Amino acid sequence: MVNVTFVTEFILRGFPELHGLKMPFFTILLVMYLLTLTGNSLIIVIVCMEPMLHTPMYFFLVNFSMAEICTTTTVVPKMLVNDFSGKATFCFACCMAQGFVVFAASAVEFLTLTVMSFDHYIAIRKPLLYKTIMTNRLCLNLTWMSWVVGFVIIFSQSVVVWTFPFCGNNVVDHFFCDVGPVLKLACADTSLMELIGLIYGASIMWGSFGLSLISYTCIIATIIQIPSATGRSKAFVTCASHLIVITMFYLVLMVMYLRPSTHGNTQVNKAVSIVHTSFIPLLNPFIYTIRNKDFKAALRKNAKRRVLF
Repeated sequence: MVNVTFVTEFILRGFPELHGLKMPFFTILLVMYLLTLTGNSLIIVIVCMEPMLHTPMYFFLVNFSMAEICTTTTVVPKMLVNDFSGKATFCFACCMAQGFVVFAASAVEFLTLTVMSFDHYIAIRKPLLYKTIMTNRLCLNLTWMSWVVGFVIIFSQSVVVWTFPFCGNNVVDHFFCDVGPVLKLACADTSLMELIGLIYGASIMWGSFGLSLISYTCIIATIIQIPSATGRSKAFVTCASHLIVITMFYLVLMVMYLRPSTHGNTQVNKAVSIVHTSFIPLLNPFIYTIRNKDFKAALRKNAKRRVLF
């Protein structure tokens, strides 16, 4: 037996290259996080309070917002505390839990985006049968399946990561416990785990992206055939926000994770991770609601109700 000291905590390196820019960086991240929480929470509250919005589209949007809050809240507060206090330590179990929740919530987002694409497909291609197909029971089943499948798939990989021995170096060159920088510290051969993770990631990303692509190919073909310009415009506006989110979301995460997890430029990884955990969750509420007349009407209605009471 070799006398080995195993790691009980990690040190998150964060952004040491910022030097004197830490306070502006901290302020920007804090404002972005608060806006993200406010925007996504507002979607959840307004949809729950307004009966007019009790439709499959908004039900799936609420679940997507919940997953977004999960992702950003798991990462950003800890990063802000580290930057503000200068204490960057993170217990082993906390680090593993953080990585698990971030990736599980991201998997749920992928699956929910696919479900939303299917919902738009039915709404555009089969409008007369929409209510018959998109029943409350089907919506609930699709939603809980997205959450369960997302968490189970990531949990099966996370258990393997948790069993790796970590000894010696405990400095994670990242601002959160991303799988790549963490696996670099393992005192074991992680190549098989990286290959399995790559296969899992490719299956989830390309699978969900492929289904969304098929849905929108059919949707665009249907929109083109609509005789009136007003009808085409209305149908396109309905789907445009979702297309923007899909493009941003898949592009960022495919750049990040469709390659061996311990390879790649660290600074690029951090920048893309900031986009994933802070920038995209901030934009999504605006993208989905800024041109949505129903949501804005519901927001004004509830705002007036609050003023009256």
